[in-house]
Amino acid sequence: MRLGINLGYWGAGMDADNLAVAQEADRLGYDVCWAAEAYGSDAPTVLAWVAAQTERIDVGSAILQIPARQPAMTAMTAATLDSLTKGRFRLGLGVSGPQVSEGWYGVKFDKPLARTREYVEIVRKAMTRERLSYEGEHWTLPLPGGPGKPIKLTVHPEREHIPLYIAAIGPKNLEQTGEIADGALLIFPAAEHLEATALTHIRAGREKAGLTMDGFDVCPTVPLAVGDDVTALADMFRPYTALYVGGMGSRKQNFYNQLARRMGYEKEAAEIQDKYLAGDKTGAAAAVPHSLIDSTTLLGSVERIADGMRAYAEAGVTTLTLAPAGFTLDERITALRAGTEAMERAGLA
Repeated sequence: MRLGINLGYWGAGMDADNLAVAQEADRLGYDVCWAAEAYGSDAPTVLAWVAAQTERIDVGSAILQIPARQPAMTAMTAATLDSLTKGRFRLGLGVSGPQVSEGWYGVKFDKPLARTREYVEIVRKAMTRERLSYEGEHWTLPLPGGPGKPIKLTVHPEREHIPLYIAAIGPKNLEQTGEIADGALLIFPAAEHLEATALTHIRAGREKAGLTMDGFDVCPTVPLAVGDDVTALADMFRPYTALYVGGMGSRKQNFYNQLARRMGYEKEAAEIQDKYLAGDKTGAAAAVPHSLIDSTTLLGSVERIADGMRAYAEAGVTTLTLAPAGFTLDERITALRAGTEAMERAGLA
């Protein structure tokens, strides 16, 4: 199992610290540094900034939002970043959610699976540097009856095949991800539930495509915090968990809420959502069970974190992406170093 880090969203007040965290991860031998985007910072700019000031660590988008860009533009971005970084770029894609897709980008959130499949097909075809033409339900290139003609990508990426990941939560999306992608970006992963909530569906997609799990990167993001008081550390993540389980998406389309329900928190997920959508964010955070937080994070001493890492590796994780928590840069760096030490103690390094 390899280690990665996730810097989250740029522009949240910790930008200088984020760069220092990425550089320390590079020095420590972490495998990949991911950056996110929603409706603030864009991921490609952040990744270019980080890549220019690191030496060996891969940089990856977790995620580039599919409604934000035409697929040919994403192919251009991927090829450019792969060229600039000398082969250190990983392309992570996701459909985002209905509120962002329709409210921010003005793109209807319908048929997300079909859109994702077509999007991936176009991106991959464009990056072959053959003349691009495509006929699908959601995209047709060139547009018929007009002046457009098939064009080919002029940028030469460093590699013929840039690793492509998809952020997936629901069973159908996970299955399709196994079928068409090189890796899955997961969130709120509990080692004891990983097979039922994710891997069984990914494996079905791999089998559908005539593939095995060999070479497929199972890549969950896991918050990391070091200290003696596990309960206090877990409480740090109550607002974060309540935001996703209670407030991401709409009442009917909250993929994180549905995931919590599949993990056995049916009643609790409903209560968190009811309170969050009613404006009671404090009550929603208080309603998050400690066990939900503890099972989807790495908290406590280095020894306890090592035990958690070993459980993730045994469950089938191939790249464990850490989100080191802390109120200061020193605390985040300490957590990052603890991650390396825990890997060694777990016998996974």
